Amino acid sequence: MDLETGVNQNRVKKESWKTILTLAYQSLGVVYGDLSTSPLYVYKSTFAEDITHSESNEEIYGVLSFVFWTLTLVPLLKYVFIVLKADDNGEGGTFALYSLLCRHAKVNSLPSCQLADEDLSSYKKDNIISPAPTTFGATLKSTLERHRVLQRFLLILALIGACMVIGDGILTPALSVFSAVSGIELAIGKEHHKYVEVPLTCVILIALFALQHYGTHRVGFLFAPVVIIWLMCISAIGVYNIIKWDRHVYRALSPYYMYKFLKKTQRGGWMSLGGILLCITGSEAMFADLGHFSQLSIQIAFTFMVYPSLILAYMGQAAYLSQHHVIESDSYGIGFYVSVPEILRLPVLVIAILAAVVGSQAIITGTFSIIKQCSSLGCFPRVKIVNTSSKIHGQIYIPEINWTLMLLCLAVTIGFRDTKRMGNASGLAVITVMLVTTCLMSLVIVLCWRKSVLLALCFVIFFGTIEALYFSASLIKFLEGAWVPIVMAFAFMIVMCIWHYGSLKNMNLMSKI
Repeated sequence: MDLETGVNQNRVKKESWKTILTLAYQSLGVVYGDLSTSPLYVYKSTFAEDITHSESNEEIYGVLSFVFWTLTLVPLLKYVFIVLKADDNGEGGTFALYSLLCRHAKVNSLPSCQLADEDLSSYKKDNIISPAPTTFGATLKSTLERHRVLQRFLLILALIGACMVIGDGILTPALSVFSAVSGIELAIGKEHHKYVEVPLTCVILIALFALQHYGTHRVGFLFAPVVIIWLMCISAIGVYNIIKWDRHVYRALSPYYMYKFLKKTQRGGWMSLGGILLCITGSEAMFADLGHFSQLSIQIAFTFMVYPSLILAYMGQAAYLSQHHVIESDSYGIGFYVSVPEILRLPVLVIAILAAVVGSQAIITGTFSIIKQCSSLGCFPRVKIVNTSSKIHGQIYIPEINWTLMLLCLAVTIGFRDTKRMGNASGLAVITVMLVTTCLMSLVIVLCWRKSVLLALCFVIFFGTIEALYFSASLIKFLEGAWVPIVMAFAFMIVMCIWHYGSLKNMNLMSKI
């Protein structure tokens, strides 16, 4: 890739408001599809077995409070306003953070990373140039440069994040599409839907992966209207349910309801956090897909469209459920579709299936970006990378990875056939990537941005505590599906470590010739 050309394209992208708004429109179809379809399965997964919905409404209000604050603190505060600023030549993801750290600390642990890279104009980022580093930052930099063990630990941490993103690229499409298709029970009845559910999901997934070679920009214009209609639909239904069933549901946004929820449900409430966690699936895609769009376009789309629509949707579902307490264990009474007015259920079902297809797109494009970064840094076998846009250099398609993801995604769908276990698996993958991002981001704050160590500590303690809580709740579901991302990550980790080791040996051999 011509780095100088890439920077010029990024500058044009940043300077043109027309381009920014166009990218913001496209990002709705590529980046936010997964996040916007989370209302399909969050409440259903949360109330699956760990907690019950009582007439006191403490459980449903507590879950709503958790959802609101989780959406506000993680996607909005952490990613939109902080993490998106830590791009590496326009690229995002855990490996982008690692690459930044390698250059600023002069850690040459990657076979394709040269210490002279920082002299290229491509790497001179305005947002990371600052006065002399702090005393602690200089000490930390020196420590990293002197200790190979710490360098290898950072590499392993970045590889874990990359492997979990790839694993999520397998799990999320299966979860999103299967959750939407499962609502077909409302149309054809319980007797027949089990024979249609899995085959229809597989057909949709095959069609989705077959579209990838057309490129992000074409897919974005095709998918963006679907997500916009979906967001308008769920927010309108949310407002309707709030007005009709519970106009005071906004009170549940108070953090006090989280305390009441945990006090009443105790261990069951803690375990149910694995379901609540699913409300932020797709958040990492904002950062991983940064190379496909731009920082400002992603921020605009989330802040002004996605975030308010999701909050209204979750509030509307909670308002409906607060007035409906008789829930049959074998029904979809606690799910999304029951809160939709009966006359609208069929058209909403169609829109939901289309939106779920779009939701899968976010993590697929993010996986392409991660694989590209790993391959260019000598940590993944060489693959054919097709640039699908002449304007945005980060928009790519990788045929081998695309078809591999499709086969594994179909295997997960056919093997699980259950939203709950798919959610457990996807949740663990998502929260692991977020924890890795938090750890690496705290180092970026000190070494790259050259900010106070106190600021970095506040960042890692605040967000790390939130994510550790969700991680513990997800890990406890190991035998109920959470083992899948761990096995997948382990397999990809072995491939990456072997390739990295071989690349280093080859580089050392070539340097001696």
